[in-house]
Amino acid sequence: MSSCFLDEETFCQCCQLFLQHSHSLCDGWSWEQVKGSEEGYLRKTALGTGRTRCNQDQQRTSSDQHQERTFSLSFHDDDGDDEDDGAVCCIQEESSSSSVVQYEYHVLYSCSYQTPVLYFRASTLEGRSLCLEEVWDSVHPNYRQRLQHRPWDTITQQEHPLLGQSFFVLHPCRTEEFMKPVLKAALEEHRQVNYIVTWLSVVGPVVGLDVPLSYCTQAPEPPHTPSGSPQPPSGSPQSPSGSPHFPSGSLQPPALGTKPG
Repeated sequence: MSSCFLDEETFCQCCQLFLQHSHSLCDGWSWEQVKGSEEGYLRKTALGTGRTRCNQDQQRTSSDQHQERTFSLSFHDDDGDDEDDGAVCCIQEESSSSSVVQYEYHVLYSCSYQTPVLYFRASTLEGRSLCLEEVWDSVHPNYRQRLQHRPWDTITQQEHPLLGQSFFVLHPCRTEEFMKPVLKAALEEHRQVNYIVTWLSVVGPVVGLDVPLSYCTQAPEPPHTPSGSPQPPSGSPQSPSGSPHFPSGSLQPPALGTKPG
């Protein structure tokens, strides 16, 4: 079965071109190298709007139970009968409000799926990390409606493969489904497409990350250097030796072929 996939070398080259345009916009993207490793990832932090939940414990009489989500405490008399009149219940009110949220986005390469993967975490300005339910509440209603039949398969919480910390992740299992038509059309029309730009334009808005249109309309041309090795954009992170951690080779459109089993 034919399959569109992205090899790691092309992933790094697409990231390089993405960073070149990001540098011209000064929109905060950077390449983070993992200490003591050849691996790295794209990173950006941004403020956005999210839904945060506030729990309040209150005491109410049993006449208010039908209006709230409650955790009831039953009282029994000596005869074992319930006493309903005037019973006091411990009520946990759960309300959601719009708040300013600090997002941190990471774009990594998945060897298993041979696609980029978007990891992210979110916290309030006070430093409290959002829970999975709050992250899901913060998804735009247009996307939430489409994904509500399997929300926890779409956004999950797991360990960051490079940092070993807890992050949320947009599961990459359906990446091929929406990328294949784009890459196939580009191949047939003999035009280049930056896989990272196209992919991030689709998955980013689900979790509040928008990609400016200029990434598509003003994408930098593939670099042409005597050695054929791509060079980092001005101001991009470099290794201690001064060489960027991008593989050599000329830029080509993402591969279209058969994915190894």
